[in-house]
Amino acid sequence: MESNDGEDHSQKLLLAQTHIWNHFFSFINSMSLKCAIELNILDVVHNYGQPMPLSELIASLPIQPSKAAFVPRLMRILTLSGFFSNQNDDDQQEESNKSPLEMEHGRAFWEFASHDQKLGNSFHEAMTSDSRLIASVVIEKCKDTFEGLESLVDVGGGNGTMAKAIAKSFPNVECIVFDLPHVVAGFQGSSDNKNMKYVGGDMFEAIPSADSVLLKCILHNWSDEDCVKLLKKCKEAIMKKGKKGKVIIIDMVVGNENGDNGSLETQLYYDMAMMAFVTGKERTEKEWAKLFFSSGFSNYKIIPILMSSRSLIEVYP
Repeated sequence: MESNDGEDHSQKLLLAQTHIWNHFFSFINSMSLKCAIELNILDVVHNYGQPMPLSELIASLPIQPSKAAFVPRLMRILTLSGFFSNQNDDDQQEESNKSPLEMEHGRAFWEFASHDQKLGNSFHEAMTSDSRLIASVVIEKCKDTFEGLESLVDVGGGNGTMAKAIAKSFPNVECIVFDLPHVVAGFQGSSDNKNMKYVGGDMFEAIPSADSVLLKCILHNWSDEDCVKLLKKCKEAIMKKGKKGKVIIIDMVVGNENGDNGSLETQLYYDMAMMAFVTGKERTEKEWAKLFFSSGFSNYKIIPILMSSRSLIEVYP
């Protein structure tokens, strides 16, 4: 009974988090509508007189080719808001190499965060808070994912909140928190867990060898091209010792059939935020599968953590 009570409590916390996210991101609805009006999208579609192919809509808009990839994602949020209906679930267009933030200011979000201490601290605090909540749910609902592992690398693990929870719950798993050298510099040698350590490096260059690699809310920050590069490094890491381990991803799966409209709203809000600030996006199962197979993996399994607001994905070589 205690386990059920704890699980119910965690579920309620995640539902509360989704509720807060939706209120926090609600400005995206009005800003998306403002953008549609400024681009004259509503009149263009209305004057077409029949369902308009996305490719024709994009060609009709006064935008630079480099920004064409953003239109399908804008239309998706406008459709969820009820301003349009979609009669054909087309694949998204090719990606842009730069985010709107970088196009406007000449610097990527990560550069802003590394040079602006207040922004950087706020970002890391938010990630720490999220990891604290997600860790409790993942360990409760996905124990089988970690049982039997000998080692795990938490890529982009920051101060180690997620890895600490795993190391404590699974003392036989050697955990490595892997992040940029300046991020882990203050934590190296400070862990209270004997089965945990911090290592600095560049995830796009090489990842420490382990049975498993954890990517919590990492891949949604990056383009498909960068994700494939990173996943290939992950595959190298879990096969260095001649074993076939697994990659563990905690991220959103857009349109997961177990989700509700509130969760889909959260996903698309987050997708617009990823579009505006970084080069990443929230992905459907089809888009996730394309990444995995393009990176040389053979199979995957999706485990919803709470409806469709967050999922755990196991990926196998």
